[in-house]
Amino acid sequence: MDEYGRLCILLNRVFDYHAGLEQKYVADSRFGDISVNDMHIIDAIGPDSAKNMSSVAKKVGVTVGTLTIAMNNLVKKGYVLRSRSEKDRRVVLVSLSEKGQAAYLHHQSFYGKMSRVLQKVLDEDKCSILNECLSEVLNSDIQ
Repeated sequence: MDEYGRLCILLNRVFDYHAGLEQKYVADSRFGDISVNDMHIIDAIGPDSAKNMSSVAKKVGVTVGTLTIAMNNLVKKGYVLRSRSEKDRRVVLVSLSEKGQAAYLHHQSFYGKMSRVLQKVLDEDKCSILNECLSEVLNSDIQ
């Protein structure tokens, strides 16, 4: 197997490992009633001002219809607040409730822990190179 094949396998293992850790981190918390995908929606909404559904859907990488289904669940469970724009009543805005803000902070603590692990094994130069490489992979047209 060549180095590129080994890298693909290693990246797959890293992604699977990360996904498993993230799932356990969410499931073992007081936010265990939502999924990791729900947590990513909460992250996309963020702690600041209300956002429209289209911008959240784009950030998460789903359609507005798919997001609406997940959003109904998050509203029902008390994580998200839904309102109408005062400028255009057709526009639905979403923001985090107090419970949603707490979930957001919890998920950010997971990323903080991951960042500290990376700091232990990568100096800043290596981290910069890895960031560049992974950004190029994400921006490539693999289909």
